[in-house]
Amino acid sequence: MASRAQSTVILREAQRSRGIHVFRSLVVRKVTMPLFWKPYKSEVSSFIDDLKAKKPTLEAEQRAGRALLWDKHLDRSLLTEYSEAKVPQQPYVYQTRVK
Repeated sequence: MASRAQSTVILREAQRSRGIHVFRSLVVRKVTMPLFWKPYKSEVSSFIDDLKAKKPTLEAEQRAGRALLWDKHLDRSLLTEYSEAKVPQQPYVYQTRVK
């Protein structure tokens, strides 16, 4: 005859094999997807898809616009000169200097 702990383990294994998970005293069943499940698509996603369909050059234009501002090669010698030329800011900006 099996002990109470062994029978509890056997019961839980049987429930797991049937798709039932037991967490302490809470029984949770697996939820299966319906057979004819339609994935959700938000209004924003459908708007962006429609916009890309109407204007196929949109992504290329976005990349070109990004290249104007962000994708630049920087001269490191100029950057070091700029950082050396910085003047330290005083602790309180609006206070006038007292001589």
